[in-house]
Amino acid sequence: PDRQTGEDGGPGTGTEDESSEFGQLASVPHGPRLGIGMDSCVIPLRHGGLSLIQTTDFFYPLVEDPYMMGRIACANVLSDLYAMGITECDNMLMLLSVSQKMNDKEREQVMPLMMKGFRDAAEEGGTSVTGGQTVINPWIIIGGVATVVCQPSDFIMPDGAIPGDVLVLTKPLGTQVAVNAHQWLDNPEKWNKIKLVISKDEVEHAYQEAMLNMATLNRTAAALMHKFNAHAATDITGFGIIGHARNLAKQQRNDVAFVIHNLPIISKMAAVSKAGGNLFGLLQGTSSETSGGLLICLPREQAARFCAEMKEGTAGDGQQAWIIGIVEKGTRCARIIDKPRIIEVPYRGAVAATQEGNSHGASPPEAQAALA
Repeated sequence: PDRQTGEDGGPGTGTEDESSEFGQLASVPHGPRLGIGMDSCVIPLRHGGLSLIQTTDFFYPLVEDPYMMGRIACANVLSDLYAMGITECDNMLMLLSVSQKMNDKEREQVMPLMMKGFRDAAEEGGTSVTGGQTVINPWIIIGGVATVVCQPSDFIMPDGAIPGDVLVLTKPLGTQVAVNAHQWLDNPEKWNKIKLVISKDEVEHAYQEAMLNMATLNRTAAALMHKFNAHAATDITGFGIIGHARNLAKQQRNDVAFVIHNLPIISKMAAVSKAGGNLFGLLQGTSSETSGGLLICLPREQAARFCAEMKEGTAGDGQQAWIIGIVEKGTRCARIIDKPRIIEVPYRGAVAATQEGNSHGASPPEAQAALA
């Protein structure tokens, strides 16, 4: 099946229960509480004015490199904390399912690489993996649990957007299209639909770019949320930009609506989506993203500086961010305008920059073949 909730009914990436009716914000005597409807649960502890913040996520392989798949899975789990402006994680657990369809050699090659990628990304995020669970199952699955205990000042509840704010996005869209286009290089029927708008080299570059973006932590953006007085945020994953924007809008205390005018998309992916017959609804905002960027509501006067500091990169990582829309008075809904401006985001290069500390470099071809 196609990866990232592909059109052939493959396993999806939207494992978060973000559409749940239980995800309402509530005030309790010990501090704010957040249920399962948003990115993380926030539970006030009995002592010391502290809160426990925890999140979990897991999904199936969507790239062919086991090491990068491990990094992406870890980045995706941590992103739920980052969406609340939390930059530190006290502990991570790893969830791993080994496929019973793999032979011993494949398991010995693939699973250690996935685990190493996960652990390396956790280390980059300033935390460590101290346990978890491994099972044997028909499918390869990787995910985890991230936990932190912190003060109320350490996190930003996702409910404070006001009219006049602007919407900022910190990673480009189009990962689902890029991953599937790469898979279609070996499928003549599907390749013929898109080959007039993109070359094979460009597909490879887009795929590498998608992996690089998915494996990039949203930690810098989380830190800047505090500096620039963010009012609310969520991360963009399996429900696409519009699905997560609508879910965030529903959580707001004020009567607001989110209006998206601009869609930053990995270069050529908009054209591929159109050529393929509106693949995955990319231009309508429904295309799944795995380990996507943060969608942040910022005061208008702060947004440009936020984007500039993201590009400067406090950790030398130089990530981009874009102002993509506005917050206006409304009925807690979100929409994309009829003809949004498509921002073509150029490729930044190979995935090597995300593989520092990986003594293997890229995973060997035989390991990639086993995961695919």
